[in-house]
Amino acid sequence: MKTFANLQEEVIQKGLCHRCGGCVSVCTAINYGALGFNEEGYPQYKDVEKCIECGVCYMVCPEAAYEEEAFMKAIGWEPPIGPVLAVKVGRAISPEIRQRATDGGVVTALLVHLFKRGMIDGAVVAKRISPFKVVPSLVTSAEEVIEAAGFYHDVSAGVQDWSEKYSTFAPSFEEMRPAMVEKLKRIAIVGTPCQIHTLRKMQFFKVAPSETFYMLLGLFCSGHFNFDEAGRKKLEEIGGFKWDDIAKINIKDALIITLQNGEVKRIPLDEVEDLKRPACKFCEDYAAEFADISFGGIGAPDGWTSVIIRTPKARGAFADARRKTIEEFPLEEDPKLTEKVLETVKKATEIKKEKAKENKKKYLNNG
Repeated sequence: MKTFANLQEEVIQKGLCHRCGGCVSVCTAINYGALGFNEEGYPQYKDVEKCIECGVCYMVCPEAAYEEEAFMKAIGWEPPIGPVLAVKVGRAISPEIRQRATDGGVVTALLVHLFKRGMIDGAVVAKRISPFKVVPSLVTSAEEVIEAAGFYHDVSAGVQDWSEKYSTFAPSFEEMRPAMVEKLKRIAIVGTPCQIHTLRKMQFFKVAPSETFYMLLGLFCSGHFNFDEAGRKKLEEIGGFKWDDIAKINIKDALIITLQNGEVKRIPLDEVEDLKRPACKFCEDYAAEFADISFGGIGAPDGWTSVIIRTPKARGAFADARRKTIEEFPLEEDPKLTEKVLETVKKATEIKKEKAKENKKKYLNNG
């Protein structure tokens, strides 16, 4: 059985670590806290003598590919973007949710519905405390879900001190321990493709607390960005605005920045490629292929969300939420919209996979 030492050698030291936090999370779930994080958020030995060399950290890593063939077969993965039971375009019925959330607010609306129906008693979400600061948050009510969907422009003291670090990524695994401590029996988790991949592996290998995972909600992802002082200056130069003028961000086929005065700036992703988190350059998963249900704004009209339903559980939940908290786009206005959405997502996936393979090849050649 390979251990964290192998994970360090094969993934972390090679720059492939996504900092999803899964390895540390499962370690603290099953033994005595042998692992922790360094100042940059990368996993490391906290106390190597406490490591029981069980190998679970290696098993759940999305980059380790442990028993990958059996895993892919068990979850029913299909090329090119994973299982697809249905494609929808929807938005939250609530104007409040639509105003606060990204795109059409379907993720928030679905979680609100699951809470109201008593299907979940907790959810792990990413709460944005400023345009470029995101923190993980455990919520236990529909009201808290709606609050977490907001874009906040002021940072509350003590929430999380990242100093000069600004990022579009939230390490959601940090909220797994509070969920366990509160003994929540059914939780929904919203995450990026790398996080969802780890969570699904936890389920496959029956690693605690995966028995509490009710639904995995994945977000389309072109990659995440870190902005130190130099990165912020570069963004200001490219976009022709001041950092403090930013009111809201979104990432689709471009970095979309809404300024305080309402002006919208679209910055091609290629122009900020060097600001991406290192591991994002090697990630091939755009559409959260291992989720129960995946979401994103790409392909949908403004104010609407593209939705890919991947499992029967998610299909049932979405159908039950329809006309309660979610409304679907009237397809009579565009009968082929869902087909176009699927093709758009497939194209975005193809581009991300090609770039990842190219980057890995360059990296290995230079290594």
